[in-house]
Amino acid sequence: MTAPTIHAATFDALKDATGAEFALELVDTFLQEAPAMLGDLRHALAAQDADTFRRAAHSLKSNGNTFGALALGELARDLELTGVAKVGARGAAPLAALEAEYARVAAALTALRHG
Repeated sequence: MTAPTIHAATFDALKDATGAEFALELVDTFLQEAPAMLGDLRHALAAQDADTFRRAAHSLKSNGNTFGALALGELARDLELTGVAKVGARGAAPLAALEAEYARVAAALTALRHG
């Protein structure tokens, strides 16, 4: 059995802490900003820009964990801790895995937003 894309208890805790409406605003903001963060990761990897790479990975990790997208958070954490040089040596696979998981998360958050 695989873990859910969005950990329901974590998402519910966010809604309880911030209020349901504000949590949905946070979802909207994340869905608007995350593609740029993924782009920043790709550009930083190509440029070997360690600081930008680490910041973008950290932001995706933090946001993922906030919304209960724990697999996304873990993938981003791995990139953040591994660093641009070692990730670059692994090729496109690590970023492709993160982008695929983000697509799942975006779909799940959109469903929660409209459900």
